[in-house]
Amino acid sequence: MTSPLRLCVRRSPAPDARDAATLVTLRIPSDVDCIEEAVELVVRHCLAGHQTTRTTRFRLQVVLSEALSNAIMRGNCEDCRKWVDVRAELWVDAIRLYVTDEGPGFDPAAVPDPVTPEQLDVAGGRGLYLIRKLVDAVQFNEQGNSICMTLRRR
Repeated sequence: MTSPLRLCVRRSPAPDARDAATLVTLRIPSDVDCIEEAVELVVRHCLAGHQTTRTTRFRLQVVLSEALSNAIMRGNCEDCRKWVDVRAELWVDAIRLYVTDEGPGFDPAAVPDPVTPEQLDVAGGRGLYLIRKLVDAVQFNEQGNSICMTLRRR
């Protein structure tokens, strides 16, 4: 039996992100059992010192969970030798989250809309659909192995 994994968030001033007050970073192994703890830690640090609505907290938890799940299961194919990096830039009026895996990437435009009648019974695409509905902006890097999600503080 192995001991439980302990994750540690690094919280620092953000000298490389203009106007961002704080930078929160975390690296987790490609293990779905780490998602819950990672989400809890990152959300706690992202919301510290800010009065936040329950809706914003909920949205942050859901999109981070979905992005981590996709990175671990689809990007890294649950390969325990690969890692997922989380970077949160904390702004006065917004949170910008980056989730990056070590996989080959994908074309987000090629993911079908999961709510069309022909896709309702097909697994896949629902996490990305939720992310797009719950954040204010979504971008992907050219390779398709990193998502950037912007959530305005409300």
